[in-house]
Amino acid sequence: MSKKRKYLLIDGYNIIYGWDKLKHIADKSLEDARLALVEQMSEYRAMTNQEIIIVFDAHKVKGNVGEVEQRGGVQIVYTREAETADHYIERAASDLTKRYSVRVATSDNLEQVIILSRGADRVSARDFAREVEQVKQQIEEIRLGLKPVKRNMLMDNLDCETAAMLERMRRNEGDGK
Repeated sequence: MSKKRKYLLIDGYNIIYGWDKLKHIADKSLEDARLALVEQMSEYRAMTNQEIIIVFDAHKVKGNVGEVEQRGGVQIVYTREAETADHYIERAASDLTKRYSVRVATSDNLEQVIILSRGADRVSARDFAREVEQVKQQIEEIRLGLKPVKRNMLMDNLDCETAAMLERMRRNEGDGK
C-alpha cells in the first residue's frame, strides 16, 4: 500500500474565530491573528508532514487579483475579488482528492457537507484545536527529551479497503442510517 501525500486545507478566518486564543488576538489585530495561525500551522506541518494550505477571504477587496505566498512551509492563499474562501477550498478539494488524501478544517456546516461530497474529510475548528494542542505537547516533549514521538494511528495501519469501509461507516453515522 502506498501512502498518499496528505493535504490540509484550512478556512483561515473560520479557524481564527473558532479558536479562543486566536479570536482574542484578532480582536486587537487581524494581521497578528493570521500570523499566529501560520506560525502554529508551520509547527504542525513539521510534525505531521502534511501539505498545508490556509485560505483567507479577500473577496470583498475591490480589484483584488488574489495572492499566494509561502511561509514556514505553509501555503497562504488570499482569494481574489468575488471569490470566497469556501469556493476556493471546494475547488481545491475537488482537484486534490483525485490524487491525494485531503482534509478540510472548518466549522462551517454547509462547507463540511460540500467537502464530504467532493471526497475530502473534514475536521471542525474545535477538534482541530485539540489536534494542534496534542502536536504542541509532542513538540514540547521532544524539546525536553522526555520521550520520542511515536504515532500509532489506527487509520495509518489499515489496508486501503478496510480504511475506506470504516470511512464509509463513519460518514453514514451522521446521516442517521
